[in-house]
Amino acid sequence: MNTIVSADNARAGVLMAITAQVSVQMGMAVAVSLIDQIGSDGTAWLRLSLAGIVLLLVVRPRPSAFTWRSFGMCVVLGCVTAAITLFFMASLDRLALGTATALEFLGPLALAVLHGRGRHRLLWPALAALGVVLLSEPFTGGIDPKGALLALSAGICWAVYILLTQRVGDEVAGVNGLAVSMPIAGVVSCFFVDTAAFSKLTPQLLLVGFGMALLLPVLPYVLELLALRRLTTATFGILMSLEPAFALVVGFLLLDQDPGPVGILGIIAVVAAGIGAARGGGREMAVPLEVG
Repeated sequence: MNTIVSADNARAGVLMAITAQVSVQMGMAVAVSLIDQIGSDGTAWLRLSLAGIVLLLVVRPRPSAFTWRSFGMCVVLGCVTAAITLFFMASLDRLALGTATALEFLGPLALAVLHGRGRHRLLWPALAALGVVLLSEPFTGGIDPKGALLALSAGICWAVYILLTQRVGDEVAGVNGLAVSMPIAGVVSCFFVDTAAFSKLTPQLLLVGFGMALLLPVLPYVLELLALRRLTTATFGILMSLEPAFALVVGFLLLDQDPGPVGILGIIAVVAAGIGAARGGGREMAVPLEVG
């Protein structure tokens, strides 16, 4: 009976993890539609601000849950969250969703390899590098170099975010840290928004932005927490490695973005490298999706 329950829990955890990733990419698809109207910086600000408001209202973090040290770490985490979102949204203005996600994914992948064990872990950076070459297609003129640099910058910030999240999680109970860092990210992003974006906001755009905030980060974060209770860290890491593949599918179905055969091979290589790193123990930490 316990085996059946365990298997059911595992299946439920897999479904939750996959649903979280689909939710993230759906949120990104909504973001792409907003970028054309209020710019990448306006879209980043809108998502972070609305998500921050939702988390503040739902979680209602108490001052007693923080020390000055832990609150300061949440402030830093909020700044890093703003940087990830601003960089990544800007990359989406120049790259297909699948390509941008695969390039951003290299940041957490590098961190996973550094925390991995065994000689085989050195194979994964080489496989990921092959994927980058296939994605950038230097032999056919290549992709937008600024877009690629922005996505890679988001990946570096994402790796830093993972380390900071661990530190905050050690000192702040539950989701209180996220409920503080996300509003701070919204405030920080204000300083990088073209003022014209504010004048273009309409009730309809605010409603769309609210839906985007629910799809990313609120719903994925809840699903991740539930999935982690039902899956081993290694299994969860392998499932998170599929994120670039989900981005490719969502970009193709909803945004009419065709990466071509070479681009698909590049994303497969990056996904395979992520799975290999996870199987090698390279993801002792869970890689959070909620910042995108």
